Formats: sequence, structure tokens, C-alpha cells
Amino acid sequence: MVDLDGLLLALLAALALGTTSILVRLGTQEGKSTDVAMYTFGINVLLLIPVTAIYYYPDYGLTLRAFLAFAAAGATGTLFGRVLFYRSIEGIGASRTEPVKATQPLHAAIIAALVLGESLTAQNLFGILLIILGLAVVSREIVNERKGLQAVPPVMLLVPLGAAFFFGIEPTFAKLGFAEGTPVLVGLVVKVTTATAGMFIYLRWKGAVPSFSFTELEARTQQWIFLAGVTNTCFLFAYYAALAVSPVVFVVPIVQMSPLVVALLSVAFLPRIERVTGRLVGASMIIVAGGVIVTLTT
Repeated sequence: MVDLDGLLLALLAALALGTTSILVRLGTQEGKSTDVAMYTFGINVLLLIPVTAIYYYPDYGLTLRAFLAFAAAGATGTLFGRVLFYRSIEGIGASRTEPVKATQPLHAAIIAALVLGESLTAQNLFGILLIILGLAVVSREIVNERKGLQAVPPVMLLVPLGAAFFFGIEPTFAKLGFAEGTPVLVGLVVKVTTATAGMFIYLRWKGAVPSFSFTELEARTQQWIFLAGVTNTCFLFAYYAALAVSPVVFVVPIVQMSPLVVALLSVAFLPRIERVTGRLVGASMIIVAGGVIVTLTT
């Protein structure tokens, strides 16, 4: 039976994640990817902490095991994964980054099966592979339509692939935290606070801590970065809410349909760069088919 709540939350997460990718791409045109990552971390913290502190006071349902699990999720998915993800978007573009990152369901499904004992059926695997195949076609088609786009060095593909690996580890840590009875928002606060602290320490060591003042950026860049932080926070909430009620092997493949959102938004808002083709439509149908298979066989 289809988990309707998990499905709707995962679809919302995919929409928010795809929108974030476009906004990050626009924001990194004038700013560095590490600065954008730090700004979005800050927005995550500013939006999540006050609401969580007030709503769940005085019992936050946080055990030591849950704290360590969500902190590990923050270090892997939010810190390492997001930094590599933003760096890849800055270097090779959102339409190239998203499909490579979409190998995340394979990492996530295998790790969840080994650690959490979640079932990974042949039908699940087939649906995941269909999604990845469709996303690869979407990426190739978009890139082929870009005029004057330089070739990507093969080694550069290790960046989004690394992001996919770290993003794939994260949901297993999150599930371990939720098993302790910790609420979604509390887990998210631990996750993003850990990632923000880790990012700040890294940038401080590099001597590259941003000024935290938007005045040094152009107005439109400020707008894109702020909106990216808001949509990323929406993604985090929907993603973790879905993980709290549904298995990893169900949620992650649905969320990884976000490259389809990237493709559609690119066509809608960047018509001079992207255009719809028959292959793009066909690939989108493959992605949807894969998502349906994963949904119905989990």
C-alpha cells in the first residue's frame, strides 16, 4: 500500500530541492560557493531554532544516541554533501550536477539495507535505475543544447559523485535518530547546527569566513541567496518529515526526481539557454515511471 503522507512529503522535498539548485546557480554567479553555503546554513539556523525552541519547550525528546545520529547526519549530508553540491553547481552547472548527484538513491538504498535492515527488492532497484537513466538523458540533452558550454574534465565529476555519496549516508543516520523518538524539527536543529559549526571552523581555518553582510553583494545576488536558504529549509523539513514516516528506499528515490524540476525551471526561466526536446520529454517519462515503480513496490 502506498504511503500517501511519505509520498507527498517526498514530492514536496523534490520540488524545494530542485528550486534551491536553480537559486544557488543564480547566487553563485556573483558569489563563491562556500559563501553561499555558509549563508544558507545561517538561514537554516535562523528559521529553525526559534520555532523549535518555543514549540517543543521544555521537552525536546533528544537522547545522546539521537544527538550523535543527527550530528553525523549534519556532518555528512549537510556539511560535506552540500559543500560539494554547491561547488559542483558553481563549476559545472545545475543541470550537470543534479543527474550525477541522483546516484544518491543507490548509495542510500544499499546503506539502509545493510544498517537498518530495510528491504531492497528487484523492483525497487529497477525503479531506481530507471530514474537514474532518465536523469542522465535529461542532463545530456540540456548540456547539448547549451551554446558555448565548455567540456567538463572527467575528474570534475568526482565532485557531484562525492556529494551523492555523502547525501546517501545521511538518511540512515536520520532514521537512527528518529528511532529514539526525536521530533523532526529537533533533529533538524542538531543537524544544521552541527553543519554550520563545522563549516565555520573550516572557513576560519582557511581564513575565508564571509562577512555575513549582504551589502558586499549585488541586490539580485542577495535575493537569490536568501531565497535559496528559505527553499533549502523547506526541503530539509519535508525530507526529514518523509524519512520519519517512510523507509529510506521509498523516500530517497522520490526526492531525487528533483533534476526534473531543475530541467523544467531551466526551460521556464532560462529559455535562451535551455529548450524542450523530444528526448527531454521522453526522459521525463522514464523518470516518472521509475518513481511510480519505486512508490508502488515499497
